[in-house]
Amino acid sequence: MARPIILAVDDDVNVLEAVVQDLRRRYGADYRVMRAAGGQAALDTLSQVKERNENVALLISDQRMPGLTGVQVLERSREVYPEARRVLLTAYADTEAAIQAINSARIHYYLNKPWDPPEERLYPVVSDLLESWRLGYRPRFEGLTVLGHRWSARDHEIRSFLSCNHVPYRWLDVDGEEGSKLLQERKLESAEFPVVLFPDGASLAAPSPEELAQRVGLKIQASKDFYDLVVVGGGPAGLAAAVYGASEGLRTLVVEPEAPGGQAGTTSLIKNYLGFHQGITGAELGQRALLQAQAFDVEFVTQRAAGLRIDGQYNFICMSDGREVSSHAVVLAPGVQYRKLDVPGAERLTGRGIYYGAALVEAPSCKDEDVYVVGGANSAGQAALHFSKYARTVTMLVRGPGLAATMSKYLIDEIGRTSNIVLRPQTQVIRAIGEEHLEGLRLRGPNGEEEVKAESLFVFIGAAPRTDWLPPAILRDEKGFILAGPDLRNDGKLPPEWQETREPFLLETSVPGVFVAGDVRHGSVKRVASAVGEGSIAVQFIHQYLAGF
Repeated sequence: MARPIILAVDDDVNVLEAVVQDLRRRYGADYRVMRAAGGQAALDTLSQVKERNENVALLISDQRMPGLTGVQVLERSREVYPEARRVLLTAYADTEAAIQAINSARIHYYLNKPWDPPEERLYPVVSDLLESWRLGYRPRFEGLTVLGHRWSARDHEIRSFLSCNHVPYRWLDVDGEEGSKLLQERKLESAEFPVVLFPDGASLAAPSPEELAQRVGLKIQASKDFYDLVVVGGGPAGLAAAVYGASEGLRTLVVEPEAPGGQAGTTSLIKNYLGFHQGITGAELGQRALLQAQAFDVEFVTQRAAGLRIDGQYNFICMSDGREVSSHAVVLAPGVQYRKLDVPGAERLTGRGIYYGAALVEAPSCKDEDVYVVGGANSAGQAALHFSKYARTVTMLVRGPGLAATMSKYLIDEIGRTSNIVLRPQTQVIRAIGEEHLEGLRLRGPNGEEEVKAESLFVFIGAAPRTDWLPPAILRDEKGFILAGPDLRNDGKLPPEWQETREPFLLETSVPGVFVAGDVRHGSVKRVASAVGEGSIAVQFIHQYLAGF
């Protein structure tokens, strides 16, 4: 397969040659560095490589050029290669125009001339952008195939599992021409759906997550019986704890039943996370954190924690397959799940038109449909913006009078600029309608009740902690969120479960050596940045705890 292309654009031959040479010196082994001596020449080049089905990873264009400016070239390049990363090369006098272009032309970065030394002022930026492009890049399909029905809840679960774990796959409807033909070729007409087909000719009918994880190369069993630190949950808090723990010498295991990234991993775009001015998808953030953790030898297993057993100074995590692993310290970061929509018909149609969370795998299937989103927090706003790229309309159903009290202003502003998003305040779903799949909704609003046609409903109505597997010794509040540190006190007194003479550390639960981080903690701030902060801080308290052994 041809190497992806980096295209440099400048009408000044000397500057263009310098850019090309610097890029080739660092990236020539993995990318083909091409040049274009002007804006129109660049667009012509893009059209030619598009006809050859080649991939463009990055464009770097000078701003001041006759005919087309750099901003115009990069903006028009989006029509041909929308996923390519775009960098504007400017003089200091053009900095203001470059900053404006970040929003107007969706430019990912701008660099001032001169960029010497490139090791400090060029390569870090370009490397980060290429890594970002690579994580979202989908080469010519050579992965596995899922044969199923769109309105199957099990089919939806398998596709979500594969997508969240970055396993390439294509989905085919068993009733479609290509799907039914493939079914006959493999002689699988009587198989239970969905069926997963592998490139080597093997197949799995309606596999469990553990079966599928093992078949695609994910670990489902820990390699050791004992670790210094076991982290339960692979969301931002858990990944941060794993990175900081392992980087400071702790043998670390992460237990995650679905995929690194957690609930944040399904977020279409996070734009208020520090350091990512263009935003970053939850999946990409999770993948970057996973690679970082693996670089520190963190071990990951695709398993569900089913219990926690305390034996002296040792903590035993009981897995869903019956095995156990022990450790000196535990970080509980299993995250939360969206609360269920408690209306007639909702349970029956879950996974068959009603989805909890962003359900990004369903977005392409919503093309030209009318999609409904329930909820008014940031996650609902991010999902609405993502689905608006595919759906004919996206209607946000909000119980309150508006979004100002529950959503970040940058999202409210962007929703206001998106013509096919409709906001319906003070409106609730009171019934889900449909037999085999969702067909409509009954709504109650300020003007009474009405029925609307709907094939997809995405629900974001508050968080329920995943803590029912924990023993009674881990104290929780009335909603199931885990108490820690000062929150363990009741009327100024520590609970009888706390047997230590010292005070519990800030993120330490009612069991010494067991810490909590992220959304599952009582009183936590439901933001990615705060979850990452708690995960890293927990490790510092773990060191203090271990020092007392």
